Amino acid sequence: MDVNTSELGFLIHDAARLLRRRFEQHARDSGLTRSQWQVLATLRRNEGIHQSGLADLLEIEPITLGRIVDKLQDLGLVERRPHPTDRRVWQLALTPNAKPKIEALQVYGETTRAEALEGLSASDIKRLMSTLQVMRANLSNASALPGQTRRTNYG
Repeated sequence: MDVNTSELGFLIHDAARLLRRRFEQHARDSGLTRSQWQVLATLRRNEGIHQSGLADLLEIEPITLGRIVDKLQDLGLVERRPHPTDRRVWQLALTPNAKPKIEALQVYGETTRAEALEGLSASDIKRLMSTLQVMRANLSNASALPGQTRRTNYG
């Protein structure tokens, strides 16, 4: 079977962009920026991580993350705690005040995903998730190989 995949990159990028835009529309009145939401969501899954580790996960500069965390700390949503063995390192934690924001984040995410997946069957969604996981693993493995690059028809 001949399948034209030249639009694959554009389709994935566009779908991700539209997911972000729709999420932002849902979260518009939350008082938080998309960057702040990303930090809260990632911190929820990695509570106790140090700031540079979180910056790595988010693929942003530590100084940029520092500014976002400062703002979230000012809002009472995140706190910096001393590392038990390294006084130069701060661990990040969500405060109890973050719980309602996280719950709202989950609702906005569920609503956005439902809109994106409307009209797809459960088996379609399962196949989509499986396919994206394989693609992510393939690309992660390919990018981990030192000095190896392959020419592709990325589009």
